[in-house]
Amino acid sequence: MKINPFELERYFAKYEFTSKYLLSSSDCESLSLHELLQMADAETHYLWENLKLAYTESSGHPKLKAEIVKLYHSISADEINVMVPEEGIFVAMNCMLEKGDHVISTFPGYQSLFEIANSIGCEVSKWTPEYQNGWQFSIAKLASLIQKNTKLIVINFPHNPTGATISKEDLLEIISLCKQNNILLFSDEMYRFLEYNQKDQLPSASDLYKNAISLFGLSKSFALPGLRIGWLTSKNKKLMQEIASFKDYTTICNNAPGEILSIIALRNKDKIFKKNLKIIAENLETLNSFFKKYKTMFEWCPPKAGPIAFPGLKTELSVQQFCVDLLEQKSVMLLPSSVYKFPGNYFRIGFARTNMKEALANLENFILEKQKITGLN
Repeated sequence: MKINPFELERYFAKYEFTSKYLLSSSDCESLSLHELLQMADAETHYLWENLKLAYTESSGHPKLKAEIVKLYHSISADEINVMVPEEGIFVAMNCMLEKGDHVISTFPGYQSLFEIANSIGCEVSKWTPEYQNGWQFSIAKLASLIQKNTKLIVINFPHNPTGATISKEDLLEIISLCKQNNILLFSDEMYRFLEYNQKDQLPSASDLYKNAISLFGLSKSFALPGLRIGWLTSKNKKLMQEIASFKDYTTICNNAPGEILSIIALRNKDKIFKKNLKIIAENLETLNSFFKKYKTMFEWCPPKAGPIAFPGLKTELSVQQFCVDLLEQKSVMLLPSSVYKFPGNYFRIGFARTNMKEALANLENFILEKQKITGLN
């Protein structure tokens, strides 16, 4: 398979570990190993201390799957396959799609969600949002993209990078469209449980539709991206069997330490979510004040969910140049919309890190210096 470069990951590879401030991070403030092990109960402490670094069960540790089940309403342990989140996208797309299929995907977005389909030889239509008091995805627009050969709809809510989300009623409409047209649904739910208001929390698509497959994991909501643990859930048993068979050619099974640490995290999910939402809420207040102060320079409407947003830069300076200059002069990393090949002067900003205020102060210093030199406003 030949596949186009992953533009976002290439950009991060170039700047992520040399920048002092990652103001574009899509994850939450990472937990340390010490913090996580402090949460272990007697059983998980024993499992950790007596862990053998042997092969693990290919679909996931039974105790891990028993904890994952608790995140869903009707998913059972045999409807779960544990794997690296990125692997989940790759495996699922290869099992669902064939050359000539038509795919609809939310866009802009995580490139794997549509690029793998493109590399297989599918036709991809992009479901793009409009900016109207924040980013909004229209269900009517989605419906207009459906063709006779549409095989799969790919959604991601809460959405990366815009921070947009949809209502449960919208999700049910999407599922209705899939049922009417015999379409599979892939739902990237990596930011689930990071809705700021309980009433905005979405159920998993895999709980609602047999031909939906959902992706979730510990990288975002659980602040544990270094574990590389995620999972796919679906009631479509044939598809899940195909996924299990395909995985035999990728990782085969998961890393043993990561699985035990994941059990600990899942048993402490409420504590972890509360901590992350507190950081997000405090940082959003700071961002609201910042963007109000510089409203002539930025287009900003706070999102309803997740640790990221996609504001606009209202200047003649390109956002690409703005971000590069900011990196070079203040070692602060923002992510320009050009990385997503999305038109407009937008950038991704992350606000779930504890040093965000310090990073924002450096961004403000950059703006003030730029104003003196160029008259930027």
